[in-house]
Amino acid sequence: MALVTDEPPEASGTGRPPGESRLAAAHHTPGRVPPEVTGHAPDGAGGSGAGPSTRVGLVEMGFERLSGRTELVRRYSRMPLRIGRPQYQDPLRPQMAFVRLAPVADGIVEADRQRVDVCCGAETEVHLGTGAVTLVRPMDHGHATRLVHLAAGPDAYLEYLPEPLCPSPGARFYQRTVITADPTATVVIGETLAAGEAGPGDGALRLDLEVRRPGGALLALDAVRLGRDRHGAPGPAALAGHTRTASLHVVTGRAPATEVADALHAALDGLGVRYGVSVLPHDCGAWLRVLGDDEAAVASARRAGWDAARRLLTGSRAPVLG
Repeated sequence: MALVTDEPPEASGTGRPPGESRLAAAHHTPGRVPPEVTGHAPDGAGGSGAGPSTRVGLVEMGFERLSGRTELVRRYSRMPLRIGRPQYQDPLRPQMAFVRLAPVADGIVEADRQRVDVCCGAETEVHLGTGAVTLVRPMDHGHATRLVHLAAGPDAYLEYLPEPLCPSPGARFYQRTVITADPTATVVIGETLAAGEAGPGDGALRLDLEVRRPGGALLALDAVRLGRDRHGAPGPAALAGHTRTASLHVVTGRAPATEVADALHAALDGLGVRYGVSVLPHDCGAWLRVLGDDEAAVASARRAGWDAARRLLTGSRAPVLG
């Protein structure tokens, strides 16, 4: 269990403190980076601020419901991150906007600082994905970070299902994801980590996911720690020798947490993968985690969970995405 405070995230939605530049380190860099990530860097290279070689990639999106469908009304991007045009590709939910965040062509490299802000207004329906896996390259001196802030207003429905994150041996990367959800909103977020046979080698990968209410109250925290095993600890918590893990968090007020958990459990039962399902703290939803080595099997299991959550909460099956 990671140590966190009950402080609000650095910013909520797409907002910034008055007068603060998007390029200010306080905006695009986490306020705290685990020492396992920064500790590998030589003198001066482990700092969190931007330096001469830093690439700052930014995305800001604001969605509102207009004339019966969800529209992207505010957008900003800074290379190497890019935003695709909204598509309306689900005939069962023609009001839902599908937006693809274009992956960084050369992957995440040393000293990269990325931030993604998504703000979904009342009664919006949004699906966010990426077009390809995200590679995290080996890092000789420093580290890379990414902030993801997802805000969902009253009765909003947001899905964030990126393609797998693939760290190379020697990668040092920290990602902090903050979900700020109205009690009536739904956020379905998935993460797949493809560590590969070699794992992170001498690197370190840390992923923190926080669920909060507007105002900053912390409801749940999921912390993933991947690195060289210093204690010889076996078991599922250490991937049990597997090379892939996938998670799906369903934060919702549309159905009781136990009902969501039961739907996820039933969807994965009999698929032949190792998995676990549980309700989230404060009954704010449910989550699942899958372990495996087969890419298709792990992807199929996560999709099965997504489909079950979608059918339960919207009455529509998950679409086949092109």
